[in-house]
Parts: sequence; structure tokens; C-alpha cells
Amino acid sequence: MTRRTEPRKSSPTELTVGGYARLDRARTRRTGVPEIVLAEGKSAEHLVGILRALHRKGEGAIVSRPTPAQLRRLRAERATGLPVRELAGGRVLRLLGPLHVHYARGPIALVTAGTSDVVIAEEARAVLNELGIRTVTAYDVGVAGLHRLLRAVRKLERHRPRCYLVFAGREGALATVVAGLVRAPVVGVPVSVGYGRGGAGEGALSSMLQSCAPLAVVNIDAAVPAALFAAHLLTRLRPERPRAGDTEPPTSARTPKT
Repeated sequence: MTRRTEPRKSSPTELTVGGYARLDRARTRRTGVPEIVLAEGKSAEHLVGILRALHRKGEGAIVSRPTPAQLRRLRAERATGLPVRELAGGRVLRLLGPLHVHYARGPIALVTAGTSDVVIAEEARAVLNELGIRTVTAYDVGVAGLHRLLRAVRKLERHRPRCYLVFAGREGALATVVAGLVRAPVVGVPVSVGYGRGGAGEGALSSMLQSCAPLAVVNIDAAVPAALFAAHLLTRLRPERPRAGDTEPPTSARTPKT
């Protein structure tokens, strides 16, 4: 006697798309992280299928690292009713709809060593803003001109950032310096800028990992993980209350006026 095999049913917390994707619908409730779809490595057809399935369920999502071919396809799909918005120069997409997450408002400070690092910082900023988190920025203030950094830190500290994301390529020294100047937690994001030995972010990553100032470090160009880590971190930090006698935000090292 042969037993009849019933087709496997999808879990109520799982959204199956074709034969190529199983979306974890319980992740947001379990971890507080919204649906973020990594476009890199997916075909345009698969990416569109995933986003259409989420849209049919009334769900929103963030898409990271779409390719030029995927962007062209999604622009065409947008004309037929798929509500996708481009952010950060097309490095991030937003499928309109609820993300079902709630984070503290921030702010989070984003600092870059050079202009070449800005594209990665803007990727992180777009994610944070879509999560409802306020950001403040200081770009192109690397250690090649410390006077710029000291002015920038003083201005940023007036906003009382609850976390700093520091983006730097080449030798990646900026993250260590910032971590030695501010009270809030610092996350170093090595950027794939630089050439020769230790290029493509490898030197920056090694430098940040060897920091003598306390900071956390994510992978090279890891804007999205850095943004999500900062979002979780600030939600778990208590807002700092001004102390009696404080006339300006406290810092671990006062910066001289320039």
C-alpha cells in the first residue's frame, strides 16, 4: 500500500514566491528588522517577482544594491503600478507599504573621510531615514585636515547624536579618531576606496580592527548592516539627560575652537 504524498503547504509565516524565494514574514516581529531584499545576485525577473508578491500582501520593503539592469526593469514595472521609489542615487529602493518597525528617533551622525565615501554613507542614510530615524551628517572631514574634523565634531555634538557611523577608505584612520573624541558609540564602516597594497577597503578594515579607541566595525561597504545595527543600538540606549551645570553637550575630549 502506497501512502499518498500531500504537497507541502507553506507556513503562515512564510511567503513562497515561485520556486525561488521563501520570504520570512515573521522576521520583523521576531527581530525588529524590516524586510530588506538584497538585489545583488538576483535576476531582474526574480526581484520583480519578490516585490510584486510583497505588494500583493500589502507589505513594504527596502531593496539594497540593485544593478543597472534591475533598475531599468523596475522603472518599467513602476509605470504599470509597482510602487517603487529610488533613493541614494539608485543604490537603495523602497517598495511603498508598511515596514512594521518602530525605532527611536535618533539622531544618528554619519561622517565620511572623503567625498569618495559619500555614496556608501548615503546608502546607510537612506535606510535610516526610511526607518523613521533622523540623521545628521559631516562629509569630507578626514584626517588629512584635522581642523575640518574638529569643527565638524563640535557642530555634530550639538545635536547629541546617539551613535556615529564613520565611513572611510584608504587607511581608515577617521573612525579611530572620532571614537577618541565623542561619547556616543562609534561604528566604523570601511569603504572600498584606495589602491595598491591594502586597497579596495582592505587597509581601512585592518586599521579599524586594530583601533585602540573603542568602536565596532562592519564589513567593507556594509552600509545596510551598519544602519540596522545603529538603529537597534539607539533603541536600547537611554536618552542622555543634561547634567547640572552643563552648558554644551558632553564629549570625552573637548575640541578647541578654530
